[in-house]
Amino acid sequence: MLVPISWLKEYVNIKDMESKDFLDRMIMSGSNIEEVHHYGEGIKKVVVGKVLKVEKHPDADKLFVITVDIGSEVLTIVTGADNVHEEDYVPVVQSGGWLPGGIKIKKGKLRGIESNGMLCSAQELGFGDNVVPAAIKEGILILDQAYPLGMDILEALDLKEEVVEFEITPNRPDCLSILGMAREAAAVFSDTIKYPSTDIKHNTDDINDYISVQIEKPELCKRFTVKAIKDIVIRQSPWWLQKRLMASGVRPINNIVDITNYVMLEYGQPLHAYDLRYVSGNKIVVDTASDSQKFTTLDGVERQLNSKMLMINDAKEAVGLAGVMGGLNSEIKDDTVSILIEAANFDADNVRATSKKLGLRTEASSRFEKGVDTNLTLDAVNRACKLIEELEAGTIIAGTIDVYPKTEEPRRIKVRPDRINALLNTNMSTDELADLYKRLEMEVDLGDGADLYVQPPTVRLDLKEEVDLLEEAARIYGYDNLDATIPKGYTQGGNSSKLDFQNMVKEVLAASGLNEIQTYSFASPKGADMIELPEASIKRNFIKLINPLGEENSIMRTTLIPNMMETLIINYNRNINRAAAYELGRIFLPSDTELPNEAISLVLGAYGQKNDFYMLKGIVETLLDKIGIKGAEYEPEANHSTFHPGRCANILYKNEYLGIIGEIHPDVAENYDISARVYICELDFESILLNADTEKIYSPLPKYPAMDRDMAIVVEEKVYVREIEKIILENGGKILENVELFDIYRGKQVKEGHKSIAYSLTYRNAEKTLTDGEVNRVHSRIIKALKEKLGAELRE
Repeated sequence: MLVPISWLKEYVNIKDMESKDFLDRMIMSGSNIEEVHHYGEGIKKVVVGKVLKVEKHPDADKLFVITVDIGSEVLTIVTGADNVHEEDYVPVVQSGGWLPGGIKIKKGKLRGIESNGMLCSAQELGFGDNVVPAAIKEGILILDQAYPLGMDILEALDLKEEVVEFEITPNRPDCLSILGMAREAAAVFSDTIKYPSTDIKHNTDDINDYISVQIEKPELCKRFTVKAIKDIVIRQSPWWLQKRLMASGVRPINNIVDITNYVMLEYGQPLHAYDLRYVSGNKIVVDTASDSQKFTTLDGVERQLNSKMLMINDAKEAVGLAGVMGGLNSEIKDDTVSILIEAANFDADNVRATSKKLGLRTEASSRFEKGVDTNLTLDAVNRACKLIEELEAGTIIAGTIDVYPKTEEPRRIKVRPDRINALLNTNMSTDELADLYKRLEMEVDLGDGADLYVQPPTVRLDLKEEVDLLEEAARIYGYDNLDATIPKGYTQGGNSSKLDFQNMVKEVLAASGLNEIQTYSFASPKGADMIELPEASIKRNFIKLINPLGEENSIMRTTLIPNMMETLIINYNRNINRAAAYELGRIFLPSDTELPNEAISLVLGAYGQKNDFYMLKGIVETLLDKIGIKGAEYEPEANHSTFHPGRCANILYKNEYLGIIGEIHPDVAENYDISARVYICELDFESILLNADTEKIYSPLPKYPAMDRDMAIVVEEKVYVREIEKIILENGGKILENVELFDIYRGKQVKEGHKSIAYSLTYRNAEKTLTDGEVNRVHSRIIKALKEKLGAELRE
């Protein structure tokens, strides 16, 4: 928000205050300042001149020779501007003068004629191209009246101006106005704000003979206020008005449009003016558009509407896009003679949605979408009419059409002074606290007891409960006046048990040689195609973003595999020969509620030398062992479309699914254009967490010796190792302490279609020394069970 200090001084008494003191105090009250612009800096020897003669340059078609009187002397100046005429008053830089940016003007010759200075444009006096009126954008600034010749231009045009650029937070839309910032300054400096005059001295006729207003969608239009003006005279605004608009970042257009913009900046209430002759049936109807309806806005662009967009209509057609922009069919023109000025209050969400859908953002829409006080409309239209009257731009029609279905009443909030003093570590009395709120134009009732009842003005949309008024008390009291205190707490901070568990898992994986990665939760739906997920897979039931940055970030991910693959591919394409990584992150699945189900998933990935299925399986086994999941089983999986059918396994624990591990399917590898074998493991972290047992129980060293037995059995190729180990454990009884696979052999000594598997079995009794007989009985029982159930043969 650009705030010219001279404008602010009209409403609050800060005239004698140093600029630095003002800015420091405003900052300490919570008003963040982005920048201070100093207009008029660097301008020297620039004076008012009167054009006496304009002649064509004899040797240049596009140059003119200007004779200009600056009071002390008459100068000859050569210029290329074609908007200068005799009797015009213009700013003149004398030879040796300076312009903003350190530009010095010297005498010179242009095509043989000496030029003793320069005529100035608005841009050369420090105004930006984006705010200079179109009529003078390509030419010299023609002054609006006859100033004394030779008068310093800084004085004549009141150019010395400080404009403060305030950063306005979304919760303070009331500060998107000069009066809003004046209220802040008045509170900070214990002053009383002086509001601009809205008294209209002269009016005629009856507005009901000119217009009627009907609101069809009161939930989208809370108030609609209209004034009518006749005998309109369209012309350029006086310099003081144009200067304030330009300093505030708004381009002047003509007196009527400028007044509506001026009042919007002043009050924070957007206004719009309609040419009354183009309002059919002398009727305004506020209603939503129809689907596929087309409407041409003031910028000349035809826009396609939908049934959710609120429109301002006359008896026949739309004349305005509510809260965003007026229509080209009712714009103010040079021959306009009667107008309507509208100040309305529109639903913030509706304006935001319309503006976003159409890609059309304006000063009005930016204010409406943050929130505008419903009670501003009447003062705003009266202020606009007051300015029209002062500038002799029209005759005000008596009366006001003000459709206000539901009056917005101020809130009444209970405040506990003891509570505020305790939180701020202050010792303010009830009267002192009440005075702080009164400085913010709040009504205060001391009540019967120690509590206050505070009624903020309706313009303060952000004040809803006691905590909001606590903040107001703190900033007006002065953050710099608050004593520094150490936060008080009665609970010791720390990680949750779940977070501690996650950190432990990360430590194990990092110790196993994996690098941690973090990828975006926003993903592309193409990821499901890349990893060949079936069409019916639940992981294709995506949560779609309402406002995605692009198709590649349009959904919430349901699996981490595509993210891991993309990371591995980036490394592969950069000639990294070997990579191994993991990610512990959230996935998002649809639910029956408004919010998705968020679950934590763990994915491991690797490719390159020595990174194979067994390496990855070893890391998973290490992880499961560290978190107390003993005896997880690996069941072959041949039907998962993401993985190689012969090199993939489901990970089970007590018949519960924990995850899947395997080599990526060749088709998936082809989708990612990678020739190396890629291995992926995706684990259901929530299931792992539920089954983990990280409690450590002390176990003393055994007192009695162990006895080892090795055995090699021959089984059919189709028999899995886990089947063998299951039978061994079932028959080993209490004395079987450990089973370790140490060899798998296929060769000449083993018949075709079979394999030899060798185990080392450790036996121990915790209460006594085992005898050979005891061990042999158990060992024989194991061999017998293997023969009966698997057809195993003991290899001699």
